[in-house]
Amino acid sequence: MNEEKDSSTLLSRRTFVGSMAAAAGIMVVPRHVLGGPGFQAPSDRVRVATVGYINGMGTSNTNAVGKVADVVALCDCDDSAAALKNAARTKIFETFPKAVRYKDYRVMLEKQKDIDGVIVATPDHAHAVIAMAAMQLGKHVYVQKPLTRTVSEARALTEAARKYKVITQMGNQGRSGEGVRLIQEWLEDGAIGKVHEVHCWTNRPIWPQGMQRPTDTPPVPDGLDWDMWIGPSPMRPYHPAYHPFSWRAWQDFGAGALGDMACHVMDAAYSTLQLGYPTSVTTYVAYNVVPVVRPDGTSGSRRIQYNDSFPPSTLVHYTFPARSKKLPAVKLHWYDGGLLPERPEELEPDRRLPESGTIFVGEKGKIICETYSESPRLIPESRMQAYKRPKKTIPRIAGSHEQNWIEAIQGKTKATSHFDYSGPFTETVLLGNVGMLFPGTKLLWDGKALKFTNSEDANKAIQHSYRTGWSL
Repeated sequence: MNEEKDSSTLLSRRTFVGSMAAAAGIMVVPRHVLGGPGFQAPSDRVRVATVGYINGMGTSNTNAVGKVADVVALCDCDDSAAALKNAARTKIFETFPKAVRYKDYRVMLEKQKDIDGVIVATPDHAHAVIAMAAMQLGKHVYVQKPLTRTVSEARALTEAARKYKVITQMGNQGRSGEGVRLIQEWLEDGAIGKVHEVHCWTNRPIWPQGMQRPTDTPPVPDGLDWDMWIGPSPMRPYHPAYHPFSWRAWQDFGAGALGDMACHVMDAAYSTLQLGYPTSVTTYVAYNVVPVVRPDGTSGSRRIQYNDSFPPSTLVHYTFPARSKKLPAVKLHWYDGGLLPERPEELEPDRRLPESGTIFVGEKGKIICETYSESPRLIPESRMQAYKRPKKTIPRIAGSHEQNWIEAIQGKTKATSHFDYSGPFTETVLLGNVGMLFPGTKLLWDGKALKFTNSEDANKAIQHSYRTGWSL
């Protein structure tokens, strides 16, 4: 296996990108330019690099892409003993033995000129800087959900994708699935009439949330480049509470349960109802309570405030204006951390709500669907059995979400979650996290202007505070 030694002295990311702009990625040349039918030129194979957790989402993304493209580089800043023992990580390197290995994506982009597309599967806080660096060099990008950690970053990537004319995809795989297309066809068929309310929920978080930042400082494991892992976020001492699994719990690195799952769960509603930007968002949070001993020796308790970790559970209310006569105003409600919507009266007593799902409330009935499910259902089941399903008129996606991205790069189709769609969607999702900082406050949002109209403090929270040398 090829190995590249990472440079210990690098230019800043901004300077690096400027110096490399002339070396933008080579676009894929269609087969017919170089040969007749059946001829497969080398340039027909898109060359992809993966940056991030090679033993996390990077594993499934890379495996899926590897079926239809050439994986030419793998970049992971963790070569610690624990990482090396990970079976999935080992398998990826065995599956793609020719892929050059890196620890620093900047070195990879500078040295390896044959990369056409980059998969970004890092923790949320690093998505934007890596994707932006790749796009500025003309590389196509596939970025795991949520697209970014902050609202302003999502807008920046959306605008960059247009500017650099690259093919983009956010990793919300259900966007390429059957379920969302069935829902759209049923809604257009009038199965439940005009939709005016939607409930979305998840069983996340499945990691601890709502705690104070750790104060002990264990040593950084040998092989882990902690400075690279921290990337654009404020420097924090290494702690296993952050890496490798629970980083989603921390506002410096993740986007909580909402950021983790809403880009999956809310996708069907956001796309089929053409929701666009909300006009307001209101977030409510739960608090953890910890015991304390007062100065007089008596026992008491106090609530943990969330200036570091996300809360144990959140409830978010979004309002969307009418888009047309057929698409009236919509209230969308988000629940996580064990919270659930009220049980629909139409749901049979022996049926339970799925752990993660959506309820569409229309003027003539309700549709319930489980996240990742290919089978939305009218409720009660008797209505489902009586419903004459419409013909399938919306084109289906053959293959995986990752394959859809590769075929879009090859000019065969359009990416289903390109940034013109997933950018505004991610902005909408992340507004709920801004509202978390002002619990119970109705924040009024002007999506076109990218600002709240009634809170300057909330406007500060849509931005990302970058560590020196890491800004977009």
